[in-house]
Amino acid sequence: MGNDNRVAVRKVLLVTLLLNLSVTILKAILAWWTGSLSLFSDALHSVTDSSNNILGLVANNLSSPEPDRDHPYGHQKFEAIGALGIAGFISIAGFEILQTAIERMLKGAELVKVSAPELWLLLIVLGVNIFLAYYEDGEGQRLGSPILIADAKHTMSDGWITLTVLTGLIGVWQGQESGIPLLPWLDVILAFPVAFLVFSSSWEVLKENLPWLVDEIAIAPEEIHAIAMSVPGVINCHDIASRGVVGRQVFIEMHLVIYSSDIETAHYIAEEVEARLRERYGSVRVAIRVEPHNCQSDQISYESATD
Repeated sequence: MGNDNRVAVRKVLLVTLLLNLSVTILKAILAWWTGSLSLFSDALHSVTDSSNNILGLVANNLSSPEPDRDHPYGHQKFEAIGALGIAGFISIAGFEILQTAIERMLKGAELVKVSAPELWLLLIVLGVNIFLAYYEDGEGQRLGSPILIADAKHTMSDGWITLTVLTGLIGVWQGQESGIPLLPWLDVILAFPVAFLVFSSSWEVLKENLPWLVDEIAIAPEEIHAIAMSVPGVINCHDIASRGVVGRQVFIEMHLVIYSSDIETAHYIAEEVEARLRERYGSVRVAIRVEPHNCQSDQISYESATD
């Protein structure tokens, strides 16, 4: 069975949710103090971080690796679906940045009042965003949780947005002090590369989770073939298929040609093949069709759709 790390993942999501709510409230207060529309937009975007955490908690509750009657292969794809939902939120954040930047270019920079203490508070908020992103990503990698890894990318995108707003407000502050009118436009100029980074994060989440959902190959059939052939008594191994994600849950199917005249020995050989696959790839479920030694096939796996 797959490793059930849902309790640990849930704890990380709850910690992240509490910190994200604190960040959102602080941004809203700063936006009210300064009258900054971009900072208010950033606060609204931070609401999506909390929404993502709630989405993650729901997906986490549904993503048990244990099979049941209705889901004999477990429920872990719910977590990948949740990650795709987060990719959607990341894309929305990117469009928000572009929309705000274009509006400010057309309407002109807003008149805001900024002081050094407010900039320091916003810098603390940025630090919290960066901490959360690295914390979630580290825990996601350790626990093999796509929902945490995806949410970490979204949190980092929020950090980039906050960095953009902070840079723009520093420009406004310097403009107030020096009387240079062009400095407030730094926020608008930086918004476009930040939007590109946000869209890149969304693509990374899609790229990591779509193969799992469409049952793309998890392990090269040649590798599985080599492991199976290393077991004494195995004559051939063909029609190999695999799906899932190595380190989370992998399902392997194969036809095994065994030189044995009794069922007990054939069973022992098949068990040894499974044991070596688990030793190499971790959590795997193997379905083996045992065939007699006179069966012949040189087709290790299935032909490519383009062949």
